[in-house]
Amino acid sequence: MLLTLVIVYLLVTIAIGLFAAKRVKNSSDFAIAGRHLPLAMIVTTTFATWFGSETVLGIPAKFVNSGLNGVVEDPFGAGTCLVLVGLFFAAKLYRMTLLTISDYYRERYGRVVEVSCSVIIMLSYLGWVSAQVTALGLVFNILSGGAIGMPLGMAIGVVSILAYTLFGGMWSVAITDFIQMIILVLGLAILAVFAGQQAGGADEVLKLALSKELFHFWPEPNFHDVVFFFAAAITMMLGSIPQQDVFQRVMSANSLKAATRGPVIGGLCYILFAFVPMFLVVSALIIMPEKAAQLVAEDPQRVLPTLVMEQMPFVMQVLFFGALLSAIKSAASATLLAPSVTFTENIWRQFHPHMSDQQGLKAMRVTVLVFSALVLTYAIAMQGTSIYEMVSGAYQVTLVGAFIPLVFGLYWSRATTQGAVFSMVLGILTWVLFLATPAGETFPAQLAGVLAGLVGMLVGSLGPQALRNQRGGHHHLAGVKDAVNL
Repeated sequence: MLLTLVIVYLLVTIAIGLFAAKRVKNSSDFAIAGRHLPLAMIVTTTFATWFGSETVLGIPAKFVNSGLNGVVEDPFGAGTCLVLVGLFFAAKLYRMTLLTISDYYRERYGRVVEVSCSVIIMLSYLGWVSAQVTALGLVFNILSGGAIGMPLGMAIGVVSILAYTLFGGMWSVAITDFIQMIILVLGLAILAVFAGQQAGGADEVLKLALSKELFHFWPEPNFHDVVFFFAAAITMMLGSIPQQDVFQRVMSANSLKAATRGPVIGGLCYILFAFVPMFLVVSALIIMPEKAAQLVAEDPQRVLPTLVMEQMPFVMQVLFFGALLSAIKSAASATLLAPSVTFTENIWRQFHPHMSDQQGLKAMRVTVLVFSALVLTYAIAMQGTSIYEMVSGAYQVTLVGAFIPLVFGLYWSRATTQGAVFSMVLGILTWVLFLATPAGETFPAQLAGVLAGLVGMLVGSLGPQALRNQRGGHHHLAGVKDAVNL
């Protein structure tokens, strides 16, 4: 019965998404909803950007093992990312009326940087979308009692998301996000109240969390712990800023006010509401102590689904899986769309410069289909990797390769194309070097990559300018000497 209701819910969201697809007339409608979304929808769709499988399953699993210190990257870093986008990036980018974030790199630095950053951004989405697909496979596996295997569950999930994203683009994503976020918030809130009552009251849940020191946030005061804590914090906080899915939400706003305020409100709401799944997982330690302890040791991502399936009435099961599917589908649909639009606009168009708008729209849809197949293949191959690790690893590449060129391009007038190229090359090479060697165990690879990218930007931009000034000085001195000799 529960599986049937879930399938009905999937069909309803597909129908809503296909209805919204009627609004898509051109590539702008498909990519950024024609810049028509009001503030309320920008808030829900930015909130939905991050509230995916890792928030409902990954964060609680990490929290119950490591406390708040272990989840600094997400939700704290991820939510702060949206706040920073609203405060420092949204207005500047919105005024430029661009279709993709990679268009900015072309306008500021030229084609080479545009294509390079496009590839970096597209690669980062493999891990993120695969995490959502893995969670969909887990849901169908649990609901069917193991009758539906993980790979088949993943395939069903991808098809359900693809069904409306392929036709409706950002319009379908935004409208389904709006509905799904209402279901998500109400479902998890009611579930938290019920679980708190089962556990003997919210105060008992908080007491247990305090006794296990789960609210311990700051690292130990030594270099190793502090530097790794800082690196984890900036991975999504800064690495998610140069991302197409975040950019699409900013550019989809119907006004500058919606573009700047929407991400800030969405980010703050995300940080606050991410505590609900954490509360639920601690409740599980009280409600089913032995089973929860076993799952924490074996696969902590299954604690919440098991709590709901074994300890809660049918209505609560419907609410939980409705909320979980809402979270997964909203995050996955957005992140399927983003790399597809980037590829079409910033790579494919290089080879077809005279492509009409309708041809571009068709190319975007074909790319969504191809990228979905790649994500499904990758997710199946990566089975066994935790959802949280999949997500956190996804944003390291954009952090080390694309963040420095973006922020320096916007806020430093002396940034040059050569500086951007140096930044990307040095950042990525340093990151890979630290990942592949024992150096990454003593100093975080992503922080090393960011620092190298910063050096690359400064040297690449200022170096040639300094050389030109020096040569100019030599020419001036030579002219003075010649005048004296005459």
